[in-house]
Amino acid sequence: MPEKNGYAAIWDMDGTLVDTAELHFEAWAATAKERGRPFSRDDFTNTFGRRNPEIIHILFGEALTGREALDLADRKEMLYRDAASQGVVLLPGVRALLEDLDRAGFLQAIGSSAPRANLELILRLTGVEQFFPAVVAMEDTQRGKPDPQVFQLAAQRLGISPERCVVLEDAVAGVQAARAGGMKCIAVRFVGHHSEEALREAGADLVAPTLEKTSAEMVRRLFQSRMN
Repeated sequence: MPEKNGYAAIWDMDGTLVDTAELHFEAWAATAKERGRPFSRDDFTNTFGRRNPEIIHILFGEALTGREALDLADRKEMLYRDAASQGVVLLPGVRALLEDLDRAGFLQAIGSSAPRANLELILRLTGVEQFFPAVVAMEDTQRGKPDPQVFQLAAQRLGISPERCVVLEDAVAGVQAARAGGMKCIAVRFVGHHSEEALREAGADLVAPTLEKTSAEMVRRLFQSRMN
């Protein structure tokens, strides 16, 4: 096992590790249709990356009972997992960077707004479970991004201080959460939900079209720049 270097990389899941956005859209659209509500691309853009309790509040308002809201979330996630089970692949450059960071001694974690069952399924399907001794999911948090809670908890579980962590994200809210938590941030634009300008304005230290040219050495230099 490589000797640890005292730094950590915390990965968002959707749009960063994998791209299952369309599967989420289809699952939300089907769930909303069952409730007699349309679900548009704008609805998806406005809610993607949020925790389910927040999404359901936005889509269906306050009229639902707590049990109804939980049932809706469960229905959506069942549809999503059924579709994801047909096959999900890592985004370009992800596996190579996971391996490079591991060799360089970085601890790694998942910090995501998704339910734990979703995260465990994707990690198993893509065969990268061994890289993540800590996985922080929706159930572990009370506040969604741009609040930094999810990333702070991941750092805590790894035993690494926030200023020695880098977050890999694809969304403006995720970048903002990383910076609010005192962490470095690399934003990847492969899925293309946000412009390079928006990600930089949110506070990304590095914006990459894919992770194919991102290396552990590049990550290490981000921390060196902080010390200089």
